[in-house]
This record gives sequence, structure tokens and C-alpha cells, in this order.
Amino acid sequence: MPAPRRVRLMPLVALIFFSVSGGAYGIEGLFSTSGPGMGLLLIVVAPLIYSIPHALVCAELGTALPVEGGYYHWVKKGLGKFWGFQQGVLQWICSFVDMAAYPVLFTSYLQSLAASVAPGKHVFFTIGSFEFDLNWFICLAVIVVFTLVNLLGAGWVGESSVVFALICLTPMLLLSVIGIAHLISHGTNPVSSFTSASNQSTWNAFGSGLFIVMWNYSGWDSVSNVAGEMENPRKHLPRALGTAVLLIMVGYLLPALGALSVGPGGANGWQNWDDGSFSDVAKQLVGPWLQITVTVGGMFASVAMFSALLASNTRLPFVLAQDGYFPSWVAKETKRYRMPIVSIIGSSVIYALFCLSSFANLVVFDVFLTNIGILLEVAALIALRIREPELERPYRIPGGWWSISAIVVSLLAVCGWAAYQQATGDGGGQAVRYCLYIVVGSVLLYFPLEWWRRSKVRRDPALDLSPGGGGYERWLAGAINRGVAAPTAAVAEEAPTTA
Repeated sequence: MPAPRRVRLMPLVALIFFSVSGGAYGIEGLFSTSGPGMGLLLIVVAPLIYSIPHALVCAELGTALPVEGGYYHWVKKGLGKFWGFQQGVLQWICSFVDMAAYPVLFTSYLQSLAASVAPGKHVFFTIGSFEFDLNWFICLAVIVVFTLVNLLGAGWVGESSVVFALICLTPMLLLSVIGIAHLISHGTNPVSSFTSASNQSTWNAFGSGLFIVMWNYSGWDSVSNVAGEMENPRKHLPRALGTAVLLIMVGYLLPALGALSVGPGGANGWQNWDDGSFSDVAKQLVGPWLQITVTVGGMFASVAMFSALLASNTRLPFVLAQDGYFPSWVAKETKRYRMPIVSIIGSSVIYALFCLSSFANLVVFDVFLTNIGILLEVAALIALRIREPELERPYRIPGGWWSISAIVVSLLAVCGWAAYQQATGDGGGQAVRYCLYIVVGSVLLYFPLEWWRRSKVRRDPALDLSPGGGGYERWLAGAINRGVAAPTAAVAEEAPTTA
């Protein structure tokens, strides 16, 4: 039986790129909300106070525990079963609305080229309040195609992501070069206004924009869920994270500078920017051909983000089933590539159903639950540093406890501020309440599922993978060895289908 294709270094960079960013598509609202000067400042500052601290945490934990299910196992080993369960379930639930956004975004770009695919234009049938129109069937086609790609394994997802990255970055590179040349030749000052309005305070501009860039700079832990399918994760993961941080920051900064050459006024001025406005800016600067090129780049970015995040999110029900919280058939794998077929297809069905609804507070929902996951990972890092100082850490955050303290302060401050702004902002309070309901539901769900898991363990003690137990440590060591060892067919054959 052939071994599944492993994720190499450059495909790993591409996977991280699409798990976090996908390019400058969608960053436009930052400038109409906060102004050009503050927008550019936030693109540079946000990685320092949010992205790099989280990426450092992911680099240390990801090289210490390079196993399938990544951050679920980080939190489980560091904080115990209860918190591991919360991490896995909450991030999987968060993916329901997050993942539905990308096929919808694809059709949004497509309808600028073909108006007939707009929502509600061609309705085939309805069930209750749900309309099954051409737009939804295109979303469904996107989901089916990239579900099939994911069934080939994370290696194939990574290889395709490299191609998609070239397609997505080329239009933005053209926009950057042409726009910056326009700035220079016309002597335009891209930051003639620091905030979006003369009466907007610097603090308000910073606060409003930071919330947007958090959305565009989150997801550094996503790729950890396929660590068991990486080629030499202990060596490549830190390098890939560092490369991706720089690539994503530059990928936001240069196109934004180029696009600001159109100035504040007019139909395409930065004061009126919203998602997709870079396409209109491209038309104004060059003509329809660059507008179409940028639009097509946005379409590919949407599907590439869906594909990369599908590889990550579908490992969560798989590892929860391995641990006994979900039925064992959820952990079923394909015979040829050993991919979690039930988890991948089942999650894709859920995402397709969620494409039928619109989510006005999607960003609030996503950022809130994502930040809970980030703080649990930081807590796991501290717990493992204290309880297991001898744990092998091929990458260790430099600077000792001083650096960890700085990371804790930075992430706590940013996440705490975001939660406060979400709870008190216009329209955000309701979304935060929904998030809190989900958190409470996840906490309550743990207890009956833990009782069910223990009842299975009593019948078969070999199924117990509780932290601290010899069975868990042996399983973990075996999973790490399989991931770090050379990807031979023999190694692939020995991998267990379930715990």
C-alpha cells in the first residue's frame, strides 16, 4: 500500500498562508474604518502583538507534540481532558460558520463577472425558509471538489496550495507595482489622513481596525492538526511559521500601499472601500483586464482557504472519536491514503448546509471562539513548561520566562480588549451571547460524553487515552515517532486506525 504524500516545507508555508490569510483580498474595510495611516500601522503592529506571540507558542508546542489533532492534544496534555475537549469541540463548532464563508465568498467574486449567479437569481426549489438556488449549488460544487482533494491527504492539499498561492499573489503583485509607481509619479501621499475622519480619535481608529486585523491575522495553529502528515515537522514547522508571518504581512502591506494611490475621494476612494474594492481600484488604475485578474485571484484565494482549513478542521472530530467522545465510526479512515473519510465528508455536509444562511456577525463569532482557543494554548504551554520541563522541545521560545510573560501579557491584553469591544459594540453583543451559549453548551456536553467514554473504557481498558496514564504516553510517543520518522510504506501500514 503506498504511503500518503507528506506535506513538505514550501507546501507547509502555503497551507499556513491560506489558513491565516489568502492575501490582501478582504482587507479593504480596514482603511475605510480606521483611515489609511492607522490601517498601515495596524498591518505592521498586529503581527508584533498578536501573530508573532501566537506563532511562537505554536512553534514550541507543535514541535514538542507533532501529532494529528495538534492543538487538541496540546491542551489535553497540558491542561487535562476537560479543557482538551473544550478546545476540540469549540474550534470545530466555530468552523461551521467560518468554513461556510469561503464558498460564499467565491460566489461573491464570481457574480461580479456573471451576475446570474447572484443569490436568489435562479431558485430551483425551496424547503421552508431555505432557498436552493444556483448560488448555493455553485457553493456545493466548490465543497465537493475540495472535499475530494482532501481525501487524498494533506500532502496533496499542500501541493495544490502552492499553485493557488502563485495565482492569488500575482494579481496583488501587479496591483502593488502599478499602484506604488502611480504614487511616486503623481507625488500622492498615501497617508494624507491618519484616521478615516477628522473627528475620529486615534484610539477609536486603532480599536476599530485592530478588530479587523485580528480576523486577518488569526489561524496560526490550524496547520498543527495535520502535523502527523508533515515531512519532518520538528524541523519545518518553525521555519514555515516564520516565513508565513513575513509573507502575510508583506502581502497585506504592499497591495494596500498601491491601492491607496487612488486617494480618498471618488467611487473607488479609500473612504468607500469594502470587501472586494481592490478589484475596482485595479480597474481605475489600469483597466478591466487587471480588474478581472484581481477578481479571479480572489476566487482562487477563497477556495484555497476553504481547502487548507478543511484539512485542519476535519481532524478535530476524528481525534475526538479516537478518544472515545464521538462514535468510533467517526474515526474511520480510507484504506489507500488513511484519511479520516467520515470526518471529512461529514464536516463538508455541515458546511454546505451552513452556506444556506447569512451571518452578519461572522467575524465577531469567529474571533471570540478563536481567542478562547489561543488562551487555552498559552495556558497549556505554561503548564507543560512547569510540569514537564524535560519534554523534548526541538524549538523552544527564546528568552525563558521573560519572553513567555511578554507573550501572556500581549495576548491577554489583545484578546481581553477584543472581547470587551465585541460585547459593547453595535450588533456584537448578540453574537457574543450566542458564543457564550455555545461555550456553556460545550461544558455541559462534556459530562455525559465523558461518562459514555468511561463506560467504554471499563469494557476495554486499552481504549483509555487519559493524560498521565501509561497508555496515553505510549500512544503519544508512537504517534510522534510515526510523524517524525521517514514516511515509508511500512510506517504508514503500522499507523492505528483508532485508539
